[in-house]
Amino acid sequence: MINYLKGKPVEVINNSNNRITLILEVNQIGYEIQIPSRLARNLPEEDSQLKIFTHLQIKEDQQILYGFASAAERDIFRQSIAVSGIGAQLAIALIDTLGLSDLVQAIVTGDVNRLTKTPGVGRKTAERVVLELKTKLAQWREIAGVTTSTSSAIPAAEILEDLEMTLLALGYTQEEIEQAVSILSKDDLMLKNLNVEDWIREAIAWLSQE
Repeated sequence: MINYLKGKPVEVINNSNNRITLILEVNQIGYEIQIPSRLARNLPEEDSQLKIFTHLQIKEDQQILYGFASAAERDIFRQSIAVSGIGAQLAIALIDTLGLSDLVQAIVTGDVNRLTKTPGVGRKTAERVVLELKTKLAQWREIAGVTTSTSSAIPAAEILEDLEMTLLALGYTQEEIEQAVSILSKDDLMLKNLNVEDWIREAIAWLSQE
């Protein structure tokens, strides 16, 4: 088993099926590694050394090497593909869409709506991910030291759903709504507030200032 590879990134290939392959040269050998787009966007400058944590998947007709920016990110990938119905591509999509901290937070808090923002993840799939990983990730988060700050906290799922539906109906974009939720979620008093009308009012007030 290859734990990690350290070498020089040579090329990033965007395949037609939206899969991103990194060519990493290690001791004059070029490894093909499929990586999340988040990692592709944050590669070091040319000729710099890059450490990639890897997972090798062996199938009957091929071997695929997946690469991640950290061991914790790779752990989440491995936990995700162990869930029934979650393949490697969907696991990578979850990491790409939410990022490590927010993905763990969403699963641990049972935020199905947030998980369904990942392309290809429907409500039933999101519920299955929560059901199978919630307890495991709550324990793993403590051991791995993956923390979520107040800014990563989220309102109750029911409030979030009503808030999003209302703001979308008012013409705000999904990006604007997520920014407003992120800002309001930094307020501990708001997080304890279960009145959706207050959330809507405060969100509109903040969006009107932008």
